[in-house]
Amino acid sequence: MNLYESQSRVKVLFLLAAFLIVVVSLVYTNWLAGDLAEQERNKVRLWADAYRNLNIADENTDIGFLFEVIRNNNTVPMILTDSDFNIIDSRNLDSLKARRNPNYLPAQLHEMKSGMPPIEIEIAPGDFNYIYYKDSFQLVQLRYFPWIQLGVIGLFVVVGYITLSTTRVSEQNRLWVGMAKETAHQLGTPISSLMAWVEYLRETAPEQEHVTVELEKDVNRLELIAERFSKIGSKPGLEPHDIKDMLGKSINYIETRVSSQVNFEIHLPEGIQVMLNPPLFEWVMENLLKNALDAMEGIGTITINAYPEEGNILIDVTDTGKGIPKSKTKTVFQPGFSTKKRGWGLGLALAKRIVEQYHGGKIFVKESTEKGTTFRVVLALA
Repeated sequence: MNLYESQSRVKVLFLLAAFLIVVVSLVYTNWLAGDLAEQERNKVRLWADAYRNLNIADENTDIGFLFEVIRNNNTVPMILTDSDFNIIDSRNLDSLKARRNPNYLPAQLHEMKSGMPPIEIEIAPGDFNYIYYKDSFQLVQLRYFPWIQLGVIGLFVVVGYITLSTTRVSEQNRLWVGMAKETAHQLGTPISSLMAWVEYLRETAPEQEHVTVELEKDVNRLELIAERFSKIGSKPGLEPHDIKDMLGKSINYIETRVSSQVNFEIHLPEGIQVMLNPPLFEWVMENLLKNALDAMEGIGTITINAYPEEGNILIDVTDTGKGIPKSKTKTVFQPGFSTKKRGWGLGLALAKRIVEQYHGGKIFVKESTEKGTTFRVVLALA
């Protein structure tokens, strides 16, 4: 398991914990809302009992206590009606609106009718009044609070995730650039020394010319590698190049360095110009071809097929290796991912960066089965 898989698991655990916190918060808040609703219904029942007792009160009844009960209900909106739904009294509603708008109380009564059932008060044998009511403003706030809380938490998580992702990408970019520049710098000194030694051998041992030529090729190769690293982090210049020539160079370089058990099938178009940076593009193709060789373990066929389509050039590199699981087709481009015991797992990550950030193209796993894998590179035509 690489670093990115570990980070993905941490993210999943974090989101799961956040989800559980939200669920617990919603359940608990709904329980509180239900408990408060029951308390408000009990208040309405108590108010109804006080009103009923007030109607049948005699000289021995403590009407002061009944008025106190009625007066203390100052939160639950209520409307008292007779049996014909004529409004007798109202409590905890906007009295100013009730005076200015004759339809205000009837509209409130209609809303209450569609909600909770009324409480019946028998004021005389066969004569009833009804108390209609609805949730208090505090209860409504409590019911909506968890959803508002959920929205705020969600917004915080999204903003935090974007901020962290942006910061992480920025840090990765600085790390990439710093590592590449330092590598190019560190290669510079031994390359200069090797060039001097090649010249020394050429002058002092002319009979070893074939050795000198091969050494010079390797030194030139090191110079090319240093140049590639030096271009990471800076915007490379893109110029029109013939795609067949560019692909041919990378293929020839790899083809001469593998065993005869690897076959190359090459299908390249003629006269197609693409905007490229040669050193970086060759690096991409070499990484794809080396990846194919590793997948086949040095035995099989690599097919390179390039053709224009809708203003782009499509380059498919297909191997006959063991394939990539579907769950890994995107992970393979992440730094550190590798199925080999050696290496840092940076080849495909570098290829993706070069193709997408520097050339404005795309690179992805087109398809992969147990019989092989096809990587596709898409670049715009010049």
